[in-house]
Amino acid sequence: MDNQANRAAVILVVDDDALINLNAIDMVEQLGHTALEAYSGRDALAILASNQTIDLLITDYAMPGMTGVELAHAARALRPGLPIVLATGYSELPDGVDIDLPRLSKPYQQSDLARHLLLLLNEPVPVTP
Repeated sequence: MDNQANRAAVILVVDDDALINLNAIDMVEQLGHTALEAYSGRDALAILASNQTIDLLITDYAMPGMTGVELAHAARALRPGLPIVLATGYSELPDGVDIDLPRLSKPYQQSDLARHLLLLLNEPVPVTP
């Protein structure tokens, strides 16, 4: 692996379930990354609107107030090109939900998370003129 693959990233983890969020944060940190936590889409957007470095967003799909898909659209408006992973226990998203995001099927293992992070953190970042 090259140095890029081994670099530590700042990952925003969003889930309204505290136990799931804490477990995901623990997995992210065990993989050598820094985890930031949010328990709602609104909290996540406040972090994304700040000057805080965020390299990747992992969000639950089913959350009260704002779904993970709605959060992903809002996050991309704030930070175009931000890699986003949708964590969901649903095999299919509801009809009418139109978004192409990598998905982590809940419950997921650390190895599943590591694979997604490796792929997404090593994709070339689009250069804006």
